[in-house]
Amino acid sequence: MKQGDLVTRKSYGGDIIFKIQDIIQQQAILRGVDYRLLADAPIFDLVNAPMDPYQYTVGIEPKWMENMRRARTNPSAGETYSGFGDTPGALGEKKIPVYFEMPGKVLHLDGDPMYLRKCMNLYGELRVPAEGFYVSESRMAEALYRLLPQVKPDIVVITGHDGILKTRRNGDIGQLSSYKNSHHFVSAVKVARQYEKNKDTLTVVAGACQSHFEALMQAGANYASSPARVLIHALDPLCVAVKVAYTPIRDTVNIVDVIGLTHSGLEGLGGVESRGSFRRGVPIIQNNIPLQAP
Repeated sequence: MKQGDLVTRKSYGGDIIFKIQDIIQQQAILRGVDYRLLADAPIFDLVNAPMDPYQYTVGIEPKWMENMRRARTNPSAGETYSGFGDTPGALGEKKIPVYFEMPGKVLHLDGDPMYLRKCMNLYGELRVPAEGFYVSESRMAEALYRLLPQVKPDIVVITGHDGILKTRRNGDIGQLSSYKNSHHFVSAVKVARQYEKNKDTLTVVAGACQSHFEALMQAGANYASSPARVLIHALDPLCVAVKVAYTPIRDTVNIVDVIGLTHSGLEGLGGVESRGSFRRGVPIIQNNIPLQAP
């Protein structure tokens, strides 16, 4: 066994695939490949994973990619938009597409660089404007003080690693002290709400695996993990952010629909009614307009 190997744990029945992040005195530090989980295990408890879960057969895509594309509600090129006065006499006699589209902008803070890279690639594929930063959970509140006024996002994602401490799993899980990083996420959410109190102006998606859902919601999050203290998929927070980014500002995001797109479902994520961040504008921006008038 060496750093970078993909492994599973025999004592847990090989339920989760991890990558070995480090080995310290025959103890491996493990990072979940699919799930936002940081764990440790003795070397003798590990076996090599049979395959890289992201190396799929050519032409077959993982289910979460299909879900992400469904979350993107981008209209077809030929669609008209009645809210923009596309009636005779307003923008001409013909109903033609006259608008451009502006999905909500995302600021994504992630405590894991591997997950952050995957998220940023998917934001790009789905054409969601996003800025991502790898920030350790303990420094997220501090980073948001600087980044929020700089980026001016419509949606902020605060995620990374979390979990119930081994010494507290049979104790009081209602206390923030029973979690690895929930108290850091709570502090970051509070900073976001100090910057913008209106939950329809700034949508906050917060938490990771087994995070203290109630504390995050009380701090001001629109959506958070994990109501049933379950593991969540690495892309679940992104899934919610994309759905909000492509829901029109005049509409409320359907909570059940957006959570239904995620891998972990209502056990892993919950939230409150919130408006979308998608806007249309006129006229269509032409790419061939000269920078200076002749």
